[in-house]
Amino acid sequence: MKVFIVAGEASGDKLGAALMVGLKSLREGVAFQGVAGPLMQEQGMTSLFPMEELSVMGLAEILPRYRQLVARIDQVAQAVVQARPDVLITIDSPDFCHRVARRVRKAAPGIPITHYVAPSVWAWRRGRAAKMAGHVDQVLALLPFEPPYMTAHGMRCDFVGHPVVAEPMPQPDEIAAFRQAHGLGARPILLVLPGSRRNEVTRLLPVFEQAVARVIAQRPEMQVVIPAAPAVAELIAQQVASWRGGPPVVLDPRAHEPEAAQGVKRTAFAAADVAIAASGTVSLELAAAQTPMVIAYDLNWLSWQILSRMVNLNTVTLVNLITGTHTIPEFLGPNCRPEAIAEATLELIENAPSRDAQLMAMQEAMIALGAGGEDPGLRAARAVLDAVGA
Repeated sequence: MKVFIVAGEASGDKLGAALMVGLKSLREGVAFQGVAGPLMQEQGMTSLFPMEELSVMGLAEILPRYRQLVARIDQVAQAVVQARPDVLITIDSPDFCHRVARRVRKAAPGIPITHYVAPSVWAWRRGRAAKMAGHVDQVLALLPFEPPYMTAHGMRCDFVGHPVVAEPMPQPDEIAAFRQAHGLGARPILLVLPGSRRNEVTRLLPVFEQAVARVIAQRPEMQVVIPAAPAVAELIAQQVASWRGGPPVVLDPRAHEPEAAQGVKRTAFAAADVAIAASGTVSLELAAAQTPMVIAYDLNWLSWQILSRMVNLNTVTLVNLITGTHTIPEFLGPNCRPEAIAEATLELIENAPSRDAQLMAMQEAMIALGAGGEDPGLRAARAVLDAVGA
């Protein structure tokens, strides 16, 4: 069986790797091609080009690289048509992946196409589902309320759960070893997570630095730890080297094999007392680790002006969305300011009821996402095989 998979960023790489594990467990001799990050490569795929080239967020950020991205879209679509796989699976990154899928559908209409991660049509741009139906046969949904939005337009949609619920939780001895390895002792840990894209880091890290300084001024016993994504680890290390009070502990995943690096990251999350994080999938990873968090995000001014007018929600953090609460504080766009972020972080450190409310919401969200059930990667693999009749 030939499977072509396209991932465009770190979260998609994680989904793709779990899907590959599931497919290999259900079928012998599966051959993979596509665009992959380190986790998918570890499962046996050679990437057409570095996945990091596709990790761009925001209209103003995409424009300078538009011609390069168009060339990559054409390259991937041609590779799919030439390979004639049994299924093309595109993962998230809709601006790139749907353009590839449309080209493939036009040139080779017989190739089944599955898109992994339903677009957030319940939040903005509801017309996307209807447009997808012209070039997508199946959608794999991470959230339990998403399938009706897809099936209403004739696509098959399978709720497969989120892979975060299947990740192993670090044990106390692993947390103790992590603390010892990084000289943390018994100090409380403040995690800082400024994103996995360069444009996110360059925009958010200066804001986070000021917020952290305010927190440390009130809580000097806290140790800052930054688990960095591979593509931005060097940039982060350079940026934080001059932080007041000494540089934070930066966890560089390039020092380990991909799976080991993921283990170090999970252990850091489990060891932490509180986190300041960019909006995104990382919020679910923190929720799985039961780590209280403050979410913040900002975009280029033009991108924010456009996107903020298109979103129909009053929260973007999945724990809040799934539980119908606002227990996770968010500071987005113009509200992404160090004073407010620091105040909310101190509230979580000093106020037990605020922490407890988050922990309860996190547990509820994990159950809704499939905790305790079959591994989501295996569920996704089974759904793909069923859809293509393999």
